[in-house]
Amino acid sequence: MKKLTFLFIVFFITSCGTIVNYDYEKSTEFSNYKSYNYFDDMKTGLNELDTKRLIRAMDKKLKTMGLLKSDYPDFYIDIQSQDIQSRNQSNVGIGVGGGGGHVGGGVAIGIPVGMNKQTREIVIEFVDDSKTGMFWQAVSESSYNPNATPEKREAQFEALVEKIFASYPPKLEK
Repeated sequence: MKKLTFLFIVFFITSCGTIVNYDYEKSTEFSNYKSYNYFDDMKTGLNELDTKRLIRAMDKKLKTMGLLKSDYPDFYIDIQSQDIQSRNQSNVGIGVGGGGGHVGGGVAIGIPVGMNKQTREIVIEFVDDSKTGMFWQAVSESSYNPNATPEKREAQFEALVEKIFASYPPKLEK
């Protein structure tokens, strides 16, 4: 029983985390990209303050990775996002029934567990206008609280950026 409880707790904690999916152009030589900037006409889908928080977190992380922000960059970054309100479909079923050759009936009760949660999908694309076009993309989905304090939002964006860039540049197979 202890193992079952432990597994349930581990599943619950890991199911609330951020999901990040990556895609990239496999012929890209990532070591050639040393400088970046953002598209001027980005429509991030975030409010202005959250856009600034996300860009600050990205600038900080990219700098630690050796990439420099430049007016004449090697590539541009595009950010898009959308809010998704998902209904929690989890429920607990309790049933009573008969069988084994006997005539019987059954009763089942569904009890919703949890509540609706809001998630935000953020798409970050690296684009080389002079060569290949888009060469790297990360799509993240994470829960968020629209009523969080500015400090909590800042911390959430920093954690999200850490997770997004954990696999950049991708390890290419040779």
